[in-house]
Amino acid sequence: MYLRSLKATMNINEGNMTRRYMGENYYQDSTVVTIKGSEMKFVKILNTFTTVDLSNNKFQGQIPKCIGNLNSLRGLNLSHNYLTGHIPLSFKNLKMLESLDLSSNKPSGRIPQELTSLTFLEVLNLSQNLLTGFVPQGSRFQTFGNDSYYENPGLCGFPLSKRL
Repeated sequence: MYLRSLKATMNINEGNMTRRYMGENYYQDSTVVTIKGSEMKFVKILNTFTTVDLSNNKFQGQIPKCIGNLNSLRGLNLSHNYLTGHIPLSFKNLKMLESLDLSSNKPSGRIPQELTSLTFLEVLNLSQNLLTGFVPQGSRFQTFGNDSYYENPGLCGFPLSKRL
C-alpha cells in the first residue's frame, strides 16, 4: 500500500526535524491548502509541513492500520470516502496530530479511548458516520463540540445531549 512508503512521516525525532530526502533546504514551491477548516497559502513549503489529505477519493474498505505508523503527521483528512470498519487503535501513535477528519464515511463501533492521548489535536470531525457508544472523555476531547460528532445516531455522552 502507498501509505507504507511515506517514510518521511515515520519515526521522526521532533528535536531534529531534518529529513534525509530533503536535506537542509526548504521547498521553494507555493500552494494553497485547506487545513483545520481554513484556507492557507504557503509561499514556501517547509519540510516540517506533514499533512495527508485523501478526501473525496471514493476509497473503500477499512481504514488502514498502517496510518498509525505516520507518527509525525500534523493533519489527516480521509473524509468523504467509503471507509468502513473501526477507527484503528494505531491512531494513538499519531502524537503530533493537530487535525483529524474522518467525516462522511461509514466507520462503526466505538471511538477508541486511546485517541484522548493525542494532546495536540485541535480539530476533530467524526460526523456523518456509524459510530456508537460514549464519546471518550479526557484531554482535548473535552474541547470538541457537538458538531464533531454530528449524525452518528448510536453515539452518546458529553458533549452530545443524548444519553444511554
